[in-house]
Amino acid sequence: MGLTIKELTKIEEMLAQIEIMQFLYPKLSLEKYRAYLLEMIPHNYTQIVVFENEICVGITGCWSATKLWTGKYLEIDNFVVSPEHRSKGIGKFLTDYIEQKALYLNCSSIVLDAFTGNFDAHRFYYNQGYQPKGFHFVKILDEIKLTQ
Repeated sequence: MGLTIKELTKIEEMLAQIEIMQFLYPKLSLEKYRAYLLEMIPHNYTQIVVFENEICVGITGCWSATKLWTGKYLEIDNFVVSPEHRSKGIGKFLTDYIEQKALYLNCSSIVLDAFTGNFDAHRFYYNQGYQPKGFHFVKILDEIKLTQ
């Protein structure tokens, strides 16, 4: 398996990978994706992409920020491996890269959200050494605006 990894920082590069992001968000339109990325990129948002023979097989967004309880941290956002490439080590390849990036950025920790019903993701993150620390509470104000 000839895997390569690349960090995307430009919106055009990110938009080119919409198909794999649609595995997670099937209703995500190009227009909405562009609009959200335009808001996210100025806040340290990048994407890390795994290619196998120049085909995108895994992607995650990430950004760093600072909170009082943790100091500087790196947040994983929208972690996706294409269904036909799961259980091949691609997810671990991505999390290993993210860990090195977090260390390079001098982060204290890596954080992420996983939907409560996504048990496959829970199992994967536990296997990578992640543990739940709390609850991420959400109050939906307008369901029409949600991508999921």
